[in-house]
Amino acid sequence: MTIKLFNTINRKKEEFRPENKDKITMYVCGPTVYSHPHIGNARAALIPDILFRLLSSKYSKVIYIRNITDVDDKISEAARKSNKTVYDISSKFTKIYHTNMKSLGILNPTFEPKVTDSIPGIISAIQNILDSGYAYISEKHVLFDTVKYKNYGQLSKKNFDEMIDGARVEIASYKNSPRDFVLWKPSDSTMPGWDSPWGVGRPGWHIECTSMIKEIIGKENTLDIHGGGNDLIFPHHENEIAQGSCMSSVKYCNYWFHNGIVLVDKKKMSKSLGNVILIEDLLKNHSSISIRLALLSAHYRQPLNWTNRTITDSQNLITKFKSSIIRSSNDNFVKGRNIEFLLNPKPQQIDNEIFDILSDDLNTPEAITYLSRLSKYAKNNDEDAQKLINAASFLGINLLEPIKPKKIDENLIDQLILERNQSRSQGNYKRADEIRDKLTAMGVKIKDLDDKTTWEYISN
Repeated sequence: MTIKLFNTINRKKEEFRPENKDKITMYVCGPTVYSHPHIGNARAALIPDILFRLLSSKYSKVIYIRNITDVDDKISEAARKSNKTVYDISSKFTKIYHTNMKSLGILNPTFEPKVTDSIPGIISAIQNILDSGYAYISEKHVLFDTVKYKNYGQLSKKNFDEMIDGARVEIASYKNSPRDFVLWKPSDSTMPGWDSPWGVGRPGWHIECTSMIKEIIGKENTLDIHGGGNDLIFPHHENEIAQGSCMSSVKYCNYWFHNGIVLVDKKKMSKSLGNVILIEDLLKNHSSISIRLALLSAHYRQPLNWTNRTITDSQNLITKFKSSIIRSSNDNFVKGRNIEFLLNPKPQQIDNEIFDILSDDLNTPEAITYLSRLSKYAKNNDEDAQKLINAASFLGINLLEPIKPKKIDENLIDQLILERNQSRSQGNYKRADEIRDKLTAMGVKIKDLDDKTTWEYISN
């Protein structure tokens, strides 16, 4: 099985060839913990989760690192507004992030370093870059000298003017060049700060990731894979490459993969538009596997446009999958199978097709199509049912896990069935299909008999 990934730095799909096949290393930029996670944060964690599962199925050891940024001006601002400490804010939202990601079935990384636990290593990394001649001190700041690093721009392919216009490029008097970026900055009494050779201060955002990567994999080792949202390509990941290349004699990273953003009704999420969709709000009304499937419905490199239909379609698919393997809503027994085995499938027990699909640049839409194809035959074919359960499980979707039923409004269900039957008798099949879809989204499976329509709750 060959794994292929689109490598951002080369702008093409490439076969993955690790530095050391006995120990794969992967790093993904984690959350800045100052607010509740939204669906964009979830997608940024879910895509590498799929890659982590895929890599772990082929290689004996995969080191997956995802950091926690618990030092940031946004955290300080949130603390100020709520009259709490920075620790209060970061601790609260770290716990919420972990709870939300666990609810979505996202596996824990091998390492999850926090910036506050990594300050000595960060200071050492900055000193290393200073000693190499690629940084300078100005007005109590330590800055990276981009003019001296001749390969600056190799990831983003931006020219100088585009870099200056970058969203996070700060133009300040203490910079030799507008595109130079901060490695260390001074802190006043209202900000978090640590003692350093350059005074009390805190690290710049970019150096945090580079330092934590090198601290874990080793200064003179090359990272196999680095991921994150495509909004991080510039300046964050561009700056990581510059830093890492100047503090080590080896290449910083071989493969870069980036996921597209999540739009809501074709618009960027923002508080001003009031269209930010929080994970905890979705979990109040939808099953975690429905949310997970919805987030996998678009190819990771493309934007995911979230609409009401996105989660409804996902719920309908989950209901379809579950109904094809489960006899009834009160019977989670799947005939002829060992439930414990199915809930913990081994890689060699999953058919090669799901591997091949995901190995082609994490093609999750095609993987979902594969599940749908299996579900057509799973009800009457044990082999296809087993493939469906195992393939879904590999995607982190446990079709056998009991889901606590919602409070069912039986009167509403009966009314909808009555309206559907009336629509059918009047020849209004479009309306009848709409009602069936609504019932399916509610987790209700209907069956038309000769003289009546029956229903049962399947859940989704």
